[in-house]
Amino acid sequence: MTRSSTVRAVNALTARWAAALPNRGTAFTAAGVWPLLALLANGATGAARQELADAIGVPADRAAAEACSLLATIGAMRGVRSALGLWTHETLPLEPTWLAALPDRVHEQLTGDVVPDQARLDAWAAQCTDGRIASMPVTVDEDTRLVLACALTVRTDWIRPFTPGGMEAESGPWRDKNLAGLFRVTALLDRVGVAQTEIGPITALRVLGAQGVDVHLFLGPAQAAPDRVLAAAVQTLDHPRTVLPGDQLPYGEPGPGLTVERVPSLDGDPRLVVETVPFTVAAHHDLLKDPDLFGLRTATDRSRGHFPGVSSEPLAVEAAAQAMTATFGARGFRSASVSALNATAAGIPQYRYRARRISARFDRPFGFLAVHRTSRLVLNAGWVTEPDAFEESSWEW
Repeated sequence: MTRSSTVRAVNALTARWAAALPNRGTAFTAAGVWPLLALLANGATGAARQELADAIGVPADRAAAEACSLLATIGAMRGVRSALGLWTHETLPLEPTWLAALPDRVHEQLTGDVVPDQARLDAWAAQCTDGRIASMPVTVDEDTRLVLACALTVRTDWIRPFTPGGMEAESGPWRDKNLAGLFRVTALLDRVGVAQTEIGPITALRVLGAQGVDVHLFLGPAQAAPDRVLAAAVQTLDHPRTVLPGDQLPYGEPGPGLTVERVPSLDGDPRLVVETVPFTVAAHHDLLKDPDLFGLRTATDRSRGHFPGVSSEPLAVEAAAQAMTATFGARGFRSASVSALNATAAGIPQYRYRARRISARFDRPFGFLAVHRTSRLVLNAGWVTEPDAFEESSWEW
């Protein structure tokens, strides 16, 4: 069972990430990144260890256990699936203690052959997200020694579906656009509320899912920046009492997009009328564009290693990214994400020996022979003048 303190730590990273995002349409999941940072923290040393611990909000010596507990908890949620993957170069020695802290059957090897290795990683991402994320958000190269990834999918169906239709915006940037709309009427006034935040009132709508996963929609003041609305919205989850429910709201316009009034009624029952829009958002995040947010500043310094608890070979983080997609529709919500990071060799190599090296490059027309080994019979012969372009190449045998 995941500690409530871990949930708060993940949510805190969500809020900080939201506040750091550019003001445009996007989607992201801190829950997919947090376990990766925690597992790194467990094997890190020095400044990298402290920075990662600060980013995840959990002491490094407890981080691996909390990461695995979080993944197990997420995986046990109805409608939610998580997967952890670890791939290491066949020559990379791993510390048994660090590896033992990971869930069973997550470790595979990289061959060092970039194309098939990348294909395997991409296939894992697609399989773990039902094809919604087609490829791993990071790529491997000849120097890649370790890849650590987390896939997360969410599927929830509304207990009461919306009614689809058309909608017109009376003002704002969507005015005069032909919008798809979603509509619902309910007597449950507490599905909506208003939170008083540092940026002003925020309207919060909760849409319940049958699988135990709900989706909350938040509308902030018209001039408020998206990053600030999102950050404030996360805070309302940690402090639900700051949200005044619909049945306690004053008459008038107590929150953005809200009108509370008394109207004629046939049965005297209260009504909450909801109008919103369906949406699909996709995003790709390079986590190293804000390394301090994720505790990766020192960890990317390739002049030395930072993870002796992971491997005796010096390692540094080379890339860290997340791909995410989310869809909100009349019947439910679907999302998928893959977060990944890869590590490369770090430090100054210790060359103990000297050896001959011969390089051969076939970068102009060349001939070939196919020869039977025992009889030395030439089975095929040819001359290559036009090699395949990359997009024409097939890696299927």
